[in-house]
Amino acid sequence: MSQRPFTVVMMVPTGIGASIGGYAGDALPVARAIAQISDRLITHPNVLNGAQLYWSLPNLYYVEGYGLDRFAANQWGLRPVHQNRVGLIFDQGIEADLQLRHRQAAEAVKTTLGVNIGDYVVTDSPLNVQLRTANSGASWGTIGQPDSLLRAAETLIEKGNVSAIAVIARFPDDPESEALANYRQGKGVDALAGTEAIISHLIVREFQIPCAHAPALSPLPPDPNLSPRAAAEELGYTFLPCVLVGLSRAPQFVKSNLLSPSDITAKDVDAVVIPANAAGGSAIINFSQFSSSIIAVEDNQTTMEVAPESLGIKSIRVNSYLEALGVLVAQRGGINPDALRVSVSSLCRLN
Repeated sequence: MSQRPFTVVMMVPTGIGASIGGYAGDALPVARAIAQISDRLITHPNVLNGAQLYWSLPNLYYVEGYGLDRFAANQWGLRPVHQNRVGLIFDQGIEADLQLRHRQAAEAVKTTLGVNIGDYVVTDSPLNVQLRTANSGASWGTIGQPDSLLRAAETLIEKGNVSAIAVIARFPDDPESEALANYRQGKGVDALAGTEAIISHLIVREFQIPCAHAPALSPLPPDPNLSPRAAAEELGYTFLPCVLVGLSRAPQFVKSNLLSPSDITAKDVDAVVIPANAAGGSAIINFSQFSSSIIAVEDNQTTMEVAPESLGIKSIRVNSYLEALGVLVAQRGGINPDALRVSVSSLCRLN
């Protein structure tokens, strides 16, 4: 009998200034490496999105954050697809020239990469995105017209027959802000990320359909001191290509009472890889209730500062993602990682 697929979840929560995964696609090399030693790697847009840069692999599953939370709670399963028909929602607040740039980006992805791009709609009101920062330094925000966003999504689903949705919202330009300057220099928090998550969460929660967001912003002047981690966002007028590629094969969400044998559930997850101090989300708490091992990476620091142990969650602590890869290789081979250490604990007798 063949072994069941070795399934890994990699999570880097958005908007919390992660040392790796807090910038434009800088966690993508980690995901690519983990995908090489996994049968299935489930991760989310914050890990895989790199503006105009992306990397598609057949065993990579692009799962929006709210959907990943429901998956971890075993309320939804994931159903792999060959392709999705991706529709686009444009914020009415986007200027005509900027919207044209994004439409042309979608046309380029359609003709150059062969992604199945469907129709687009424009919201009936400007979405009025506002950015906020929490006391912890994490980014969040608000949408002034969420109902307009939901009406646009409903139109795409009912009239456009789409199976995934990309949202392009106009985000406020603030080229002189200290937060933006810090981000471009490779320090600080992505000020857009928290609000982007809210936009996609809203659609996934309401329609149970894959969704991801690309912000529309005016291009910035060149910065000779730009950090390599932020460089992917400086390549052009749009962050849309990576979103369309990710959504093109994003698994569909299936409620637990409608699962088929080929669907993936939380009980199939062998390991979850997280930053060592970013265990505060509901997904980690839920994954820990199953047999999944939690691998906490010390190098990847965040502003969340919630360790698994503080929540009563047992974890395998490693210094780096390179060390995490070694743990995963051992686990896939059915080897206890502790057997590879110099000190091996003795057996204990239970009374």
